[in-house]
Formats: sequence, structure tokens, C-alpha cells
Amino acid sequence: MSQPVDIKPHDKYKGVYIVELEDGSARLATKNLVPGHRVYGERLFRWGDEEYREWNAYRSKLAAALFKGLEELPIKEGHKILYLGAATGTTSSHVSDIVGLSGRVYGVEFAPRVMREFVLVAEIRPNLYPILGDARKPHEYRHLVELVDGIYADVAQPEQASLVADNADLFLKDGGYLLLAIKARSIDVTREPSEIYKREIDTLKNRGFEIIDVVHLEPFDKDHAMVYARFHRQQ
Repeated sequence: MSQPVDIKPHDKYKGVYIVELEDGSARLATKNLVPGHRVYGERLFRWGDEEYREWNAYRSKLAAALFKGLEELPIKEGHKILYLGAATGTTSSHVSDIVGLSGRVYGVEFAPRVMREFVLVAEIRPNLYPILGDARKPHEYRHLVELVDGIYADVAQPEQASLVADNADLFLKDGGYLLLAIKARSIDVTREPSEIYKREIDTLKNRGFEIIDVVHLEPFDKDHAMVYARFHRQQ
């Protein structure tokens, strides 16, 4: 395994680090909130008194979006995040690293088997709050989630943008942000991805979102895009 020759803060994304390896390659990483613990088999790197976790862009759409030059990473230390589609905790664990102990990540996941794995991750990460629920029915977990700074959504549902907007109406601060991973094929397999991205983005605009950036995630994820938007509550 290549050892790090340098680890330094990313010059564009606060809370993200660049690990330079002795073979000349570079990796993204976050500072490990719980040193010694892996989440999905990722490499751990010691540097000085700190430990860092490799952030694998082939396993995390958010890391892929950063590799592809997303305009900004709006997630900051201390932020409260509603994470729709938490799955087994791969990306949400890196979000947990970034927001730190003063932040919170409310992870909504529909599948009980997957949720069991996510709960194991949350047991050692005190800022992760697992919610077994259906992101299409945000009123059902309204009593569990406070007003949040941002929403991250990775849900393979036909009406992704509408679902996200319904959650935003309940939970997202005015001026809060959205990071939405759109999987075109899960919405409509009969249409071209570019058509579907446009339709979903138009839905977001109609529901009070200002689109800041859209990046396509190839080669890391085929037929995926990451949408970064800001929410403005409609009067």
C-alpha cells in the first residue's frame, strides 16, 4: 500500500483533504471523527497526530462531484444535515466527519436490512441520527428532525425533485442548500439522461430552488449528475 508523503487541506473544499501518495497519485480524504474505525473498507492514513479516511469517488457520489469540480462544498462544521437515502453510511460518514461533533446528520433510510448496517455506523458516530422512514412521507418523521442547514439526497425514486422539495418545505432553512444526486435511469429508463436532468431541475426551480451548479459524475457513476441548489422559501 502506498504511504502518504503529504496530507494538506483542499484549496477549494473546506473540511476535505488531499492525500499525496508515494506512487505519485492523490486521493480525497476527511479527518476521521472516530480514529481507528473504518466504515466501508476505506484506507486510513496517519499524519502527525491526526487520522484521515480515504474518500473513494467510486463509492461516494459526493466525492465524485468534488473530483468533477463542483462549484462549492456547502457542508460546513457545525451544520445540521438531513440526509435522504442514507443507505449503509458510506457518504454520510464523510459528511459526519465534516460537520463534526457540533453538527448533526439525520439519515433517513427506507430499507430495514440496510438500516441495520447504518445503525452500526451511527453507534460509533454520535452525530449520526438514523431514521427508518420513507422520504416520500416527510411528515412521518417531522417530530424527529429540526430545521436544517442543508439536504443531501440520493434516493432512487421516480419523483426525486418533488420528494426533495416536500422535505425542504418542512425542514430546510430559507437560504439552505441542496445536494441532489440524480440517477436518470431510476426515474425513467425510456428517456435520455439529459432530458430527465432538465425535467427534475425545472421541478426544483418551480419549488423555490436556485440552481447553482450541475456536474455529471462519469466516469465514477454512469448516468448520474449532482445538482447543487439554494432554497428560497416561497411566500
